[in-house]
Amino acid sequence: MAKTYVAKRETKGRKDLTHPDEPAPLVVPVYDNHCHLDIDDGEDPLGLAEQLARAERAGVAGVVQASGDIESSRWAVAAAERDPRVLAAVAIHPNDAPIYAAEGRLDEALSVIDELAAHPRTRAIGETGLDYFRTGEDGHAVQRESFEAHIALAKKHGIAMQIHDRDAHRDVLDTLARVGAPEKTVFHCFSGDADMAREAADRGYWLSFAGNVTFKNAQNLRDALAVTPRERVLVETDAPFLTPMPHRGRPNAPYLVPLTMRFMADELGTDLDELCAQVAANT
Repeated sequence: MAKTYVAKRETKGRKDLTHPDEPAPLVVPVYDNHCHLDIDDGEDPLGLAEQLARAERAGVAGVVQASGDIESSRWAVAAAERDPRVLAAVAIHPNDAPIYAAEGRLDEALSVIDELAAHPRTRAIGETGLDYFRTGEDGHAVQRESFEAHIALAKKHGIAMQIHDRDAHRDVLDTLARVGAPEKTVFHCFSGDADMAREAADRGYWLSFAGNVTFKNAQNLRDALAVTPRERVLVETDAPFLTPMPHRGRPNAPYLVPLTMRFMADELGTDLDELCAQVAANT
């Protein structure tokens, strides 16, 4: 891989940019279902090799490297080729789709994603979906067009799809119902409430919970976790974002998955090893 990182996370307003200490490892290994190891973060950034070494020591057997544009999608496939602990997810992010469209390049970008999706180390289309928080109404039609194109690609290649859904819950669910969801559909960093969790699980979708389930102001996520069947639960970091408590705001990384897993087991009142085994099997 000629280039180590393709982006750098914003540091403005963040007080502690050091990586947290490594937590006690999980006895039963799990997988980080969604991360962005191409995004450089912290005072002492971790390269891919160190990210994966720390993850392995923490009981995180592997990661799904998610993407949002052409460059990060190519990086994900290259990382997956380089290390067997990495699987690639490729896509044009819903907030990037209107940018490509404005440049007259959306069809070209989707063609690149189609090509990368055929790679044997690509196991998901993602992240794709709808985001009404960052993109205004003028971009919603393009987001929906891109989302439907990604759904078609997941079906074409017979791989999973990871959904980015922000402030667009009903439209995402309605789109999936209207055009037909891929067989393996994952709500990355699930952000809905208990009612949405029930509906998604009833449809056979998987719900992936990130470090924000540990945040004090995220009772909706804990309520959603409580009603989600165990066989539909996944765990992720969305690293370098959404660092679990007590390290909120600091750089996140796959080796911190044990913090979220222990919180989830405590919240559900279940045995940690049993939950890890279930989440690993789901992944």
